[in-house]
Amino acid sequence: MQSFRTELENPVVEKDIIDLEQKIRAFREGKIHDEKFRSLRLARGVYGQRQPGVQMVRIKLPFGKVTFKQLLRIADVSDEYGSGNLHLTTRQDIQIHYVSLDRTPELWAELERDDITLREACGNTVRNVTSSPDAGINPEELFDVSPYAQAVFKYFLRNPICQEMGRKIKISFSSTEKDTAFSYIHDLGFIPKVNEKGERGFKVMFAGGLGAQPFLASVVHDFLPEDQLIPYSESVLRVFDRHGERTNRNKARLKYLVQKLGLEEVTRLIAEEVIANKSKSFKVDLGTVPLPALPEALAATDQRPADEVHYKRWLDTNVFPQKQSGFYGVYIKVPVGDIKTDKARLFVAAIRPYVADEIRITQNQGLLLKFVSAEALIPLYTVLNELDFAVPGFDSVGDITTCPGTDTCNLGIANSMSLAAVLEGVIHEEYPDLIYDKDIKIKISGCMNSCGQHGLAHLGFHGSSVKANGKVVPAVQVMIGGGTVGDGEGRVAERVIKAPTKRAPAILRTVLDDYSTNSGENESFHQYYDAKGKDHFYQLLKPLADLTALKDEEYVDWGHEETFVTAIGVGECAGVVIDLVATLLLEGEEKLLWAGSAFEGKAWSDAIYHSYSVFVNTAKALLLDKSISSSTQTGVIREFDTNFVETGEVVLPSTFNELVLQINKNEPTEEFAIAYLEQATQFYSAMRAKREAQVNVN
Repeated sequence: MQSFRTELENPVVEKDIIDLEQKIRAFREGKIHDEKFRSLRLARGVYGQRQPGVQMVRIKLPFGKVTFKQLLRIADVSDEYGSGNLHLTTRQDIQIHYVSLDRTPELWAELERDDITLREACGNTVRNVTSSPDAGINPEELFDVSPYAQAVFKYFLRNPICQEMGRKIKISFSSTEKDTAFSYIHDLGFIPKVNEKGERGFKVMFAGGLGAQPFLASVVHDFLPEDQLIPYSESVLRVFDRHGERTNRNKARLKYLVQKLGLEEVTRLIAEEVIANKSKSFKVDLGTVPLPALPEALAATDQRPADEVHYKRWLDTNVFPQKQSGFYGVYIKVPVGDIKTDKARLFVAAIRPYVADEIRITQNQGLLLKFVSAEALIPLYTVLNELDFAVPGFDSVGDITTCPGTDTCNLGIANSMSLAAVLEGVIHEEYPDLIYDKDIKIKISGCMNSCGQHGLAHLGFHGSSVKANGKVVPAVQVMIGGGTVGDGEGRVAERVIKAPTKRAPAILRTVLDDYSTNSGENESFHQYYDAKGKDHFYQLLKPLADLTALKDEEYVDWGHEETFVTAIGVGECAGVVIDLVATLLLEGEEKLLWAGSAFEGKAWSDAIYHSYSVFVNTAKALLLDKSISSSTQTGVIREFDTNFVETGEVVLPSTFNELVLQINKNEPTEEFAIAYLEQATQFYSAMRAKREAQVNVN
């Protein structure tokens, strides 16, 4: 690890990487519990794959922005440490697969040379902050949301309030009211607004989510001033950390906290946290995401595309005029989001003369190129076409979003990527004109958890299974009627029917044909679905769900040759909380060190929050010694009072509740940080001594 110390310029990152290497070593030596180690590596972007002994590494790219140099670095890292493939995700990340755990610190160090992080790409943290990929160049936008997304990413990265939450938090920024970043299915979704005074702000969508049980977000602010974006988000995370579920992963998202306490009570709790926030007002630096350097101007030529018809289709479906006069944005369809590293290098070399040095990854697993001049369109099309990157129909019916499914994911039930390729083939071969239809979205997930966003699709599929003739048959759950309406309003797709996965192409044809035949003039798919009703589609597709005459090939999933079996591993979408007394006490000691370090750095708010964690972890440890558990931090505080303070077993100057919850009744000043850290230190020392005395007696 010596090379990390000498080659990395950022000491905070250097410490992170060295810490990961040391924790891996301790895990290998049996000094760290498996589940605790899982939580730690997930927060550093290292995720267990379906295949034993290898990891998926998720790279956190705020709002999907990546430069040429960064993309080339990621390609080199994938060749050296992974499988030579880059997978673009629906959260605008890049994933590398088949990585050895022991090499992840070295991999991370290589990425950091070009300012690329793994930190908090997975785990119980604030995940990658997403935005509309066209932010900054959209002709209809009120202002560029990119600097705000960057500010949120930077503010909460390594922030102690969101390192060990009950589960993840997802945040998005849409560029316009068309809501192309899907605010309605995020924990926090922001849509830009300008008030009557000309001031910037955001409409705030709150506590949405997909997963197995989708929830549509609620509007909590019609106009939140821009300087309140960070303070409000911090208050939300503080409430979620303290009150969110920590035992039952299936109920551990913000949407379930709202379901449990009610929106009014949760918003009241958020307002209570304002006093403790590090910032009461936060001015976002609008220069943090400057427009990229423009490519050199090209002289006009008489060059013509080899296939005029194909070029015209590409131009009509993949190219749009930017708000910057004379320039165009160009979308690239990437089949199932996979790019081989050798092709990635050829791609960068090919586009470099024609586009600005900033690529955005899109939510449907494609790419957006910026600042293409009119003179560069034909040359760019030509080089893209040579790489099979000029496929028309970006974000159309023929551009299907999918998660990795059983290719690499522990939770995958079905091979979603192969199914997506098959269905795209049906569209392009049998319904070629639908590449112009951008109103209908088809999305596929390998399981019910909606990583492929099937829950917000007009026509969605997720992996499942059915039993027939004593065998398990790979199946798809068909979802219809979801999608974006606009300005924070969305629809969740309804479960209609389950059918063998090999019949998905027939299902697709049946729905598209019925829509073409039975929809009214200028009737949108949503209007058509609402007019017909769910039962219409159930009856329409019922013959395709009949299991009485299955063919041999229907027992085999797409992309496979063997008979289907359901083999689902343990999902790692959130780290598992470890309820081991000794581990919790050790964590308390570690957090005391962090609090002291933050205090020395005059980061009063961080020192206070680490001290708060010392109180909660220590109390939880002693409660577990009595076989008492609680699923929330507020529950831990309450139970400690009941079982230790009120019984007289532990004597405090006040109730434990009053002692700990000073945190949201005081400004984060130096004076309070001194007092609170001292109290946390005294409490930890006393409780550790108490337990050690009990252990010695026993």
